[in-house]
Amino acid sequence: MADKNIVDKIWKFFTSVKLAVVIIAVIALSSMIGTVIEQDSSPEKNLKLFTKIFGPANAQTVYKSAVALGLTDMYHSWWFTSILICFSANLIICSIDKLPHIKRIVDEPLKPIDAKDFDNYGIKKELSVDGSIEDAKTLVLAAIKKLGMTPNASDNSGPNTIQFYAHKGRRTRYAVYVIHFSIIIILIGAVIGNTLGFSGYLILPEGETSAVAYSRQSEKEHPLGFSIRCDDFSTSFYGLSDMPKDYASWLSVIEDGKTVLKKTIGVNSPLKYKGYTFYQSSYGVVPQKNTRSLIILNVTPKGGKTEQISLGVGESFKIPGTKFSGRLIAFTPALAFDKNERPYSYTENMNNPAVYIELTSEDNDKYSGWLVKRYPQTWDLPDGSKVELVDNWGYQYTGLQVRKDPGVLLVYAGCLFMTIGLYCAFFLSHKKIWVLLQSEKTKVNIKIAAFANKNKTGYEGVINSVFNRLTH
Repeated sequence: MADKNIVDKIWKFFTSVKLAVVIIAVIALSSMIGTVIEQDSSPEKNLKLFTKIFGPANAQTVYKSAVALGLTDMYHSWWFTSILICFSANLIICSIDKLPHIKRIVDEPLKPIDAKDFDNYGIKKELSVDGSIEDAKTLVLAAIKKLGMTPNASDNSGPNTIQFYAHKGRRTRYAVYVIHFSIIIILIGAVIGNTLGFSGYLILPEGETSAVAYSRQSEKEHPLGFSIRCDDFSTSFYGLSDMPKDYASWLSVIEDGKTVLKKTIGVNSPLKYKGYTFYQSSYGVVPQKNTRSLIILNVTPKGGKTEQISLGVGESFKIPGTKFSGRLIAFTPALAFDKNERPYSYTENMNNPAVYIELTSEDNDKYSGWLVKRYPQTWDLPDGSKVELVDNWGYQYTGLQVRKDPGVLLVYAGCLFMTIGLYCAFFLSHKKIWVLLQSEKTKVNIKIAAFANKNKTGYEGVINSVFNRLTH
């Protein structure tokens, strides 16, 4: 008996609406904290945030406390998982507790009602039609069918009297269970994703290949099971400003020594392979110069055909069909000039790439100057030839966000079920109708009683629209 009381108390605890409200409030508060504190991020980012909020003196202490409480990786913490389990238990037990009552309503057969009870319903209507009861019967049957129902008939209401009754949508009462089920599916998918999934990053210079990604907090290597290579990276800007318009990476997936997939990814166009998704998230300049870094030029002699060449700084090239040969002297990612007209790089990013070239002819004529990628007027040479700075390769890296979420299909399925459940819960209802026909000489009096568990006003409007036509 004591055991039964304990079980009853636990059952009553988990069926409490107050518990559901408290759990939802805790989840909402936790999610707000998880939005402010960047999750699974580098310590520097959150330390910067805490310094702004709590000041330099307290930032380190607050950060250590946040880490100890799991607030910097909240969605993988034991306590957040426990909250989700309690929420799931509350949802499941509440659903089971209410199910017999809902099932009883759904399974209960619809029966005719007494004539005196017609006035007790919230939706009621009375009208008269001329003719016999058989004529009225035909009209009423057609009206009920327009409501999408199949009527039953009863002639036990009295002499010269017949009653029709019908209902539809009784299973829409289960819509709340579809919603509850969808929430459980979404939570299971989220837990699977957090437990078995991966969220990290990969810094990949142009031309480099990696078979691992890295966890943001621990910097631990995560084997991918294949390799990914950055073939190229490019940034475009708004006009001549330094505001990036778009940036893209040309990636290749390599498996067993073979290239199995190539894709150009952008901010909203990731690469997906074997459950992993690679998002374009950042970019920058490689800290140490790559010995394979190249400058790509389009060389066009006056009146001649354009030829594309790739070479490194310090290497020479020839302008075909002319007496000129050139040499790359220097490269800068962001060319600018000071007040004394001396060149300098105003940022490490590739905002305004340029190369300095020296040209020498067979007659010992010399020319030197900067070729700037974003300024075509710098490409023209004195003899009418053109040397265009097309691109630079091996100087930049692409920053990729790497995610693997094995629970995502369950989350999608849960969202689909929730959409169906919400539609049924808000737009469909269990509707009932009783229509009593009483013959009096040359006319028939019609009394209508109806019920809807949701959107009573809308259902009443439909009934009025359908049955008003009987008198016209």
